[in-house]
Amino acid sequence: VQLQASGGGLVQAGGSLRLSCAASGRTFSKSAMGWFRQAPGKQREFIAAISGSGHSTYYADSVKGRFTISRDNAKMMVYLQMNSLKPEDTAVYYCAIDVEGLGTTSRDYDYWGQGTQVTVSS
Repeated sequence: VQLQASGGGLVQAGGSLRLSCAASGRTFSKSAMGWFRQAPGKQREFIAAISGSGHSTYYADSVKGRFTISRDNAKMMVYLQMNSLKPEDTAVYYCAIDVEGLGTTSRDYDYWGQGTQVTVSS
């Protein structure tokens, strides 16, 4: 399984970005996908997760109502739409795959992408 995250960049506070994660591997449509982020000097933080079917989603309280996770199994893609961005959202964002469940911690996830930088200026 390989994951490739993209879509990061520099945006002003209040703006929006959409992150994409391209996946390869036979288990994609059966596996949950998650987004995490890590700011300098901080631990990796769970942001959002979506079930293999796309019917179930979970969000961290810090992004609930602002971020939306979605997936397109036919294209083997996962997305993170980020609206109303704040400077504290600045971090490297990672996508990851959980082949056995719908986890909300880093240790639940089996494969990771390389990360994409999101910087929100005030």
